[in-house]
Amino acid sequence: MSMEIWDPGLQSERTRLAWVRSAVALSTGGLGAAGAALRTGMPMIAVAAFAVAALCGGVLLVRTGARFRRVQEALHEGRSLDEKADALLAWVGTLAVVAAAGVFLLFRA
Repeated sequence: MSMEIWDPGLQSERTRLAWVRSAVALSTGGLGAAGAALRTGMPMIAVAAFAVAALCGGVLLVRTGARFRRVQEALHEGRSLDEKADALLAWVGTLAVVAAAGVFLLFRA
């Protein structure tokens, strides 16, 4: 019995949808939080960090289609994947949200 990397199931499609959900949450959450931070007079560093998160989410969303095609090709050809850039963008966006939320909490305290 041989183990093949490729399975005709919908793993790639589910992964793409997960990236889309994450990117949309990061971009819309970042924009909403940046707007709320501006309206409440939060320090500009918090606004900027939320904006960075929104930008990272937007870039991830734009890259989703190309990433999906690369994943499909790699799976069909038995190649390994290298998605470090997208993972880095996701981490930077998430860390920006955490940093901005920290500033938000400190400012409110």
